[in-house]
Amino acid sequence: MPPPNDVVKIAIQMMGAIPQLIELNQAKPLAAVVKEVCDVWTLGNAEHYALQYVDGQQTYITESNRVEIKNGSILRLTTSPDQEAERLHSGIRSNNLDVKADSLKKLANLSRDITFAQEFINRNGLKQLFLIVEEGNDIGEILAHTLKAFMELMEHDFVSWETLSRAFIRKIVKYVNASGMDASVQQLSLSILENMVPSSRSLFELVKHEVTLDRLLTHLQVTNQQLQLKAMALLIALLLNANDTERRDMMGYLGQRKIRQFIHKNIIHASEPMGDEMAHYLYVLQSITLNLLEWKMRTPMDPYSQEQRERLQSLRQSAFESENEPSAGTFGTEHRRSLCVKEFRKLGFQNYSNPAEDLQHAPPGLLALDNMVYFSRCCPSAYSRFVLENSSRDDKHECPFARSSIQLTLALCEILHVGEPCSETAQAFYLMFFGQDHFFEELFCICIQLQNKTWKEMRATQEDFDKVLQVVREQITRTLSLKPTSLELFKTRVNALNYSEILRLRQTERMHQEETLAVPVLELRERLKPELLELIRQQRLLRLCEGTLFRKISSRRRQDKLWFCRLSPNHKVLHYGDVEPGVQSPPIESLPEKIPVADIKELLVSRECPHMKEKGSGKHNKDVLDLAFSISYDVEEYYLNFIAPTRYEFCLWTDGLNVLLGREMTSERTQSELDILLSMELKLRLLDLENIPIPDAPPPIPKPPSNLNFCYDFSPMEQ
Repeated sequence: MPPPNDVVKIAIQMMGAIPQLIELNQAKPLAAVVKEVCDVWTLGNAEHYALQYVDGQQTYITESNRVEIKNGSILRLTTSPDQEAERLHSGIRSNNLDVKADSLKKLANLSRDITFAQEFINRNGLKQLFLIVEEGNDIGEILAHTLKAFMELMEHDFVSWETLSRAFIRKIVKYVNASGMDASVQQLSLSILENMVPSSRSLFELVKHEVTLDRLLTHLQVTNQQLQLKAMALLIALLLNANDTERRDMMGYLGQRKIRQFIHKNIIHASEPMGDEMAHYLYVLQSITLNLLEWKMRTPMDPYSQEQRERLQSLRQSAFESENEPSAGTFGTEHRRSLCVKEFRKLGFQNYSNPAEDLQHAPPGLLALDNMVYFSRCCPSAYSRFVLENSSRDDKHECPFARSSIQLTLALCEILHVGEPCSETAQAFYLMFFGQDHFFEELFCICIQLQNKTWKEMRATQEDFDKVLQVVREQITRTLSLKPTSLELFKTRVNALNYSEILRLRQTERMHQEETLAVPVLELRERLKPELLELIRQQRLLRLCEGTLFRKISSRRRQDKLWFCRLSPNHKVLHYGDVEPGVQSPPIESLPEKIPVADIKELLVSRECPHMKEKGSGKHNKDVLDLAFSISYDVEEYYLNFIAPTRYEFCLWTDGLNVLLGREMTSERTQSELDILLSMELKLRLLDLENIPIPDAPPPIPKPPSNLNFCYDFSPMEQ
């Protein structure tokens, strides 16, 4: 008798027949199991049948995936993949349009299954799909089903994208470029081109040449969100796979065509809320745009460049033109040189006899010079006021403009992650980035004036330069964390966050920290901690019951397929299953797959996860690794693999799963929330003790008084 682990109890259905309840012996060949099922229903040719899941993606059961069958699974006896592939291969060649449409629709659904896909491709089925597209006689629903089936078949990576014929590609390009084409056809065509772009250099160049940027901008202006999304996806794919020169040229052209205004009007301020996928693409576009500054940031000034020397001299002339212009002709060469040195010193250059040396440190390199010139030309009054105001101070108290500009440029590059690679999952972009041309330069103009303001508020000297820069950096980062929607709002908020306010915030944070260091307070914290940890545990379980939408991500490209996972209200079962785009919170009944919590054995994170060890996982960057986790379950150690949409969701799910496993919550989010809750609870408990110093040790208990003799004497009285 086989061990219990090799036997699962399942139900098998067939249309028009009474379901069979069987005990599936996993040690028995699958063909023998199918034959036994067919014999019960008196079906001949058992080799023409196969088992298939009823729920979910209705995957075919094979020898390789049969180990995933669990107790209570419901299967269906259906036509085998090879027979179904042969039938649909014949159906899509039918002259009957109804038969052809039905065959293509079913093909699009079944092609998600890798077993069926392989059978269909082996019959040269892709060639039939190519013919439907290349001939161009079918449009509308038939064409949409054809392109959908083609996409699903190509997802399995059995066939290289480079094998596509030029006629097929031209047709796909034609659908993208055509006006009045069915929206679903254009969406699928854009997705096909997006997949082609990273496959090879030749396909990238072909798509870049055939699909103009103007056409993609036209798609970004439509009201159809899915069409906008696919157009943006193709645009981002082109930018990511271009070389530096091509990317710079493309971004320059997009800037001329006012892509920022298109995005600001038609996407950010559209009537429908923005989805996570579009937010990611806007983040990538922001990152690509800022990274165009990298080459200047890493290029030191060339003292022999006439153009760069003239730009450097323009800073001096803009600031002191009114002082030296009338009499400049009367000065000798040596006098003029002495005057220039004096003026460069007033501008705040450390090497004022040769100011180019200050700009030979890269980063920030030439980017600092660009920012200074931009400020002097676009804000001439503010520039003159900055320089002349500090020129009138004594040397010790003047705020050096050039030195401040160089260090501030470097700080802004670090804050905005200039030169860093794009994350594969991040969605955080600045709304104000798309609301303003020359974002980096305009932000610099605001922040350099902020530095001068903070310098005066701190009454700083030259020795305090680093301290001032640290305060300015804190002002910028605190304001950016508030996510201002425009640069004007950023300017208002960052100027309101003056040095006094920074000191107050620091003092408050320091006081809160000091309060927690007193011995009695530490003892109170320890007593409160179990209760608050239990509160966090309950919150984690409630969050798991609400569920989360996860995205499937491969090493090849960012996927648009979604699946949802949630915990049952009784905390005993995890329910999960694929969902269609746009579905935010599907009911628990619509999630076909189940994992009993009692079967979960282990929680794995980052590189320990199976899907991070698979072939090609080396292409995943650190962001994906930091969001990956898996659970192993059942006796055979099956795995359910996750990639969280955000670090916050990663913390919630890993904490919640640890709670279900009876383990401690280990995420950084738990410690952060525990500190917040402890701080709030301590404030409430210590509210009556405000401004009363808390001693480190309790006061001593006094000795009993000497006259403690007032107790009644119950001794027996003499008779």
